Amino acid sequence: MEGDHAQLRTAGVDLGGLMTVLGQHLYSTPLVALRELVQNAHDSIVRRRLEDPQPPVAPRIVVSGDIGARTVRVTDTGTGLTDAEIHQYLATVGVGYTRGLRQAGAGSDELIGMFGLGFLSAFVIAERVTVHTTSYQRPERGWRYQSSNGEQYSLSPAPAREVGTVVELLLRPEHARLAGEDYLARVLGRYCALLRVPIFIGAAAEPVNPEPPPWRDPDAGNEHPVQARKRQLRFASRFESQFEPICALPVAAPEHDLKGLLWVQDGGTYGNSDNRNLSVFVRGMLLDDDARELLPSWAGFAGGVIESSRLMPTASREDLQRNDAYRSAQHAISEALIVGLAALAREQPEAWRRILARHNEALLGAALGDARLFELLAGEVRIPSSHGELRAGALRRDGAIHVGLGGGGFEDMLFRMLGVPVARGDRYAVLPFLRQWTQRHGGRLIEIGTEQGNRQLFTEQSLPQAELDWLREALADGERLVPARFAPAELPLMAVPDREAELKRRLESDEADKRISMTALRLVRGFTAGIDGSAQARLYVNLDNPAIQALLDTARRDPAAAAPAARLLKAIKQLMDSHSEADGQGPRLNGALAAIGDSALRLLPSQAASIAATPAQGEQPIA
Repeated sequence: MEGDHAQLRTAGVDLGGLMTVLGQHLYSTPLVALRELVQNAHDSIVRRRLEDPQPPVAPRIVVSGDIGARTVRVTDTGTGLTDAEIHQYLATVGVGYTRGLRQAGAGSDELIGMFGLGFLSAFVIAERVTVHTTSYQRPERGWRYQSSNGEQYSLSPAPAREVGTVVELLLRPEHARLAGEDYLARVLGRYCALLRVPIFIGAAAEPVNPEPPPWRDPDAGNEHPVQARKRQLRFASRFESQFEPICALPVAAPEHDLKGLLWVQDGGTYGNSDNRNLSVFVRGMLLDDDARELLPSWAGFAGGVIESSRLMPTASREDLQRNDAYRSAQHAISEALIVGLAALAREQPEAWRRILARHNEALLGAALGDARLFELLAGEVRIPSSHGELRAGALRRDGAIHVGLGGGGFEDMLFRMLGVPVARGDRYAVLPFLRQWTQRHGGRLIEIGTEQGNRQLFTEQSLPQAELDWLREALADGERLVPARFAPAELPLMAVPDREAELKRRLESDEADKRISMTALRLVRGFTAGIDGSAQARLYVNLDNPAIQALLDTARRDPAAAAPAARLLKAIKQLMDSHSEADGQGPRLNGALAAIGDSALRLLPSQAASIAATPAQGEQPIA
């Protein structure tokens, strides 16, 4: 076995082509190959520290590249390999020395490899892989491994070198850019940021992982809080690619073997924004830089870096297994974010104000995710309203908060006249937030446009059927006319869109079938089945208004005399109804303006006689 001639061997796999399939399809990106090779080098160094009585004083990994030659070399000061170990571990799929060490309990907190598949990733990017290695067990003997596909390889003796291993890749032409040392520094500076072994690029004097993360620094407890925050933000900025971090929040959950750092981004977010980003390190190596699902769904403004030895990677080591450890990490991260925000509000008021300004709308939704967050934010976040953005307490008038489910029209007119702010319930999270707020802090929530809310605003009255029919004919444009009494008395009538009917119409449209899953539609349509959607709005006629009283008195005696005034009121309603133009009925506004002028002429005594012979549309007696 230790002869001087090359030995041609077949890998320890019986199924033809398995190496090629794994090499080409197990990993999704060529960058993974660099990570896996550095990981193997790291584990070799850990193994040497565990096994060699005299390990190197300064272990290190050097990654060098040459774009012109299309080569990348990964050099380590680890254990190296004997020829038997090359056959057993390097060239056999699914068998790795690291896994054996972990199963024996040796160095399990530092060893990264798990499946014995990492070396295959080299064949994703390389047309030839050459390994020069010298084992600490036989420092006088070197070996040279070479393969072009991982299925067959040659192994031959080689001059002894410093104990350790050099893996050299001849890159495929399409991956030549990976040999650029600037590129290597950028990629490995991220992948290897938490490794304890220093990683050098080429002849660089400083490693790409020069300082430990804040939670690992033994001197962190002695720092002044301001200096500690600066260091945390500096570390966060290495991973936050979109925004500057505003603040950093530590993660420390030893019961879940979880530690790390979260931060809040300095970038405005809205209800539909999701800028979550989370990098997950397992035993010091980056495994997933898009683990956003570990962050709470409401935290669209947060980023973070965590590390754990309990989180289990998939075979490709590009994702995490969704097991109990994963769910425990989700809970711990959510707790760290909630507790951290509360501490921030107490201890860093300036940063807290900045967060509230940047993420007001997103925080409205976040408050609904946890009772502690709600208490923290209930008096801080601002609600969009007809009077600008106000805190919930400022919206409450006479024990009630009014919320509109749509803007414009006579809804705005009513509350402008009353001087009462109306919350914009059609904005993200406003309505459910205000429901919780009134439940916790008292008061009534009046949802304008819903049947329940309208009952609180308008006291319905009855009229003789003949008068009701005349008013409907004279004033309504398809709305359901409702005689009522409401404040202010100066407002003669008010058209209130039926928001529940609008919802029913949208959900029962053909477009809803295209945009919403049938399961969700069936659930929602079960609710909307009980909604009477025959009228899209209610027209409340105010019997406390002097003009309406006079209109009815006149109509009882002489309907023709009342008609001009009715036309004037109807035209004003149409003119001020913001929904007319939105519904594609813009010409109706022109007709409303014309009707106002015509009605004014008819109401002028000097003009009434000359146009008396031209009855206005809608004139009819009350029976």
